[in-house]
Amino acid sequence: LFSSSQVYYHPQIMEWGNYSMYADFVLLGFFSNTKFPWLFFSLIFLVFVISVVSNVIMIILIHIDPRLHTPMYFLLSQLSIMDILYISTIVPKMLVDQLMGQKTISFAGCTAQHFLYLTLAGAEFFLLGLMSYDRYVAICNPLRYPVLMNRKVCLLIVTAAWLGGSVDGFLLTPVTMQFPFCASREINHFFCEVPALLKLSCTDTSTYETAMYVCCIMMLLIPFSVISASYTRILITVYRMSEAEGRRKAVTTCSSHMVVVSLFYGAAMYTYVLPHSYHTPEQDKAVSAFYTILTPMLNPLIYSLRNKDVTGALKKALGQCFSRRIRVF
Repeated sequence: LFSSSQVYYHPQIMEWGNYSMYADFVLLGFFSNTKFPWLFFSLIFLVFVISVVSNVIMIILIHIDPRLHTPMYFLLSQLSIMDILYISTIVPKMLVDQLMGQKTISFAGCTAQHFLYLTLAGAEFFLLGLMSYDRYVAICNPLRYPVLMNRKVCLLIVTAAWLGGSVDGFLLTPVTMQFPFCASREINHFFCEVPALLKLSCTDTSTYETAMYVCCIMMLLIPFSVISASYTRILITVYRMSEAEGRRKAVTTCSSHMVVVSLFYGAAMYTYVLPHSYHTPEQDKAVSAFYTILTPMLNPLIYSLRNKDVTGALKKALGQCFSRRIRVF
């Protein structure tokens, strides 16, 4: 036990008893319990490269092709930006640690990673929810689409998504990181995720966990309600369509968005809504890897492979690139 006169203060480290509040953490990582760590390393590196390259290509195509200068593709370009930042927040650190044989992350680094993760994940939740409104207007009110989804509305949607994610990061990060982590400094995860961090706290976090649980449900419930309402109206409209071609195009466009929503929301609900007693740390790692590593790669592939406009823009860009090279030679 320490009296008030024995407590030692330092600008960067504050020691209470036998722990340092601002000491480094140890990330046990994704490769610790695998038989073939370098195989997983190669696969994750490949996924990271494909994710970044495919999202960059999507952004470039939307920027250079006039046919893709529509509200839907503007929102898709924002989704690609979020995915690039999202995967870059987590994967490079994990891969470098594996290469260098180190597992530590500073308190400041963990805080920054925690904030960026929450902000980008929250922004993507809101953006995916608001994108369903775009699909609803396009299919149910096509004649009013240019008015209801003008440039100002698109900018408001994007701003609302980024602000919503930022509020989540600014609210949860300071509270999570102010808990005293006087137990083990080993985080049984490959990044600083909230549930894994709270397990290290030596104080009662049940009240905060309950508040965070309610917050997460609200963050999932509000966008999911918008999505459900939009797609209910869309399904009714599609069912009443007489033209088979129009019905097919509507289903194709909406199914891409629904696949992305199901993947992202399903994994998040498992991690933050399902009680912790129903899943193990290893299962948490696998699910987190799915929506932090795989989903940013799958998003552009899902939207491009099922979309003739995007594939057409890609073929046109490649054709122009090859024709320029032939002229040079």
